[in-house]
Amino acid sequence: MTLFERIIARQIPADIVYEDDTVLAFRDIKPQAPVHVLIVPKRPIPRIAEAAADDAATLGHLLLKAAEVARQLGLAQGGYRLVFNNGRDGGETVPHLHCHILGGRPLGWPPG
Repeated sequence: MTLFERIIARQIPADIVYEDDTVLAFRDIKPQAPVHVLIVPKRPIPRIAEAAADDAATLGHLLLKAAEVARQLGLAQGGYRLVFNNGRDGGETVPHLHCHILGGRPLGWPPG
């Protein structure tokens, strides 16, 4: 069971900011920006590279809810970044697909 599955099952506490039947969004415990929230599908998908055609509805829902959560957190006007890490070299640390919602300050490019 991944760390995120344990959070979804309420075995590990988290600061939850949004939940529905498909996704859960919670604050990152090591924020990299003033606002740093993770949004995860409740049905585990290991990573984006392993997503299948039957995951399309879940992935679309996750993206739309990420934008909704960003709006609810006051990030829409100033802007925000959505990040998916894939694999060790991509910075993935938990093998459960998740989207980072980052904002609350100017975010440079490339990330550093």
